[in-house]
Amino acid sequence: MKTNIGIKEKDTAAVAEILNKLLADHNVLYVKARNAHWNIEGPDFHAQHLFFETIYDALAETIDEIAERVRAIGHYAVGSLKEFLDLTQLSEDKPAKNDSQSYIKALLNDYESIIISIRENIETVEKHGDAGTEDFLVGIMEEHEKTAWMLRAHLK
Repeated sequence: MKTNIGIKEKDTAAVAEILNKLLADHNVLYVKARNAHWNIEGPDFHAQHLFFETIYDALAETIDEIAERVRAIGHYAVGSLKEFLDLTQLSEDKPAKNDSQSYIKALLNDYESIIISIRENIETVEKHGDAGTEDFLVGIMEEHEKTAWMLRAHLK
């Protein structure tokens, strides 16, 4: 059944495209956080192993919320690894070393890239008349800014 939420289909399609790119970024970041969790080595292993787990758990929730937002505005969420890799702005590169500083720097770089992308897309979403998605993106951005701060706090 056609979605009737007071926003033109061409506008929801443009917003869904933005959300699907964000969904792709989050899935790539999720895999990178899992990799850090699994492969971390060093004297701070236990603390960082748990820290990375909190990061990927939060990302899993955000991934679900983004996909559900795409559906709520009447479109389909991307869901294959190929689609994620085609749409993401992030690389699959992983650090050369398995220490916490290397993983944290890599994750921080990706979080900051996503934050910048969200900030740029908020204005675009607003132009398409989707206040719900605009608010949704602001919430994700705020959470990511907090995570980026916590990642930065670990760096020397």
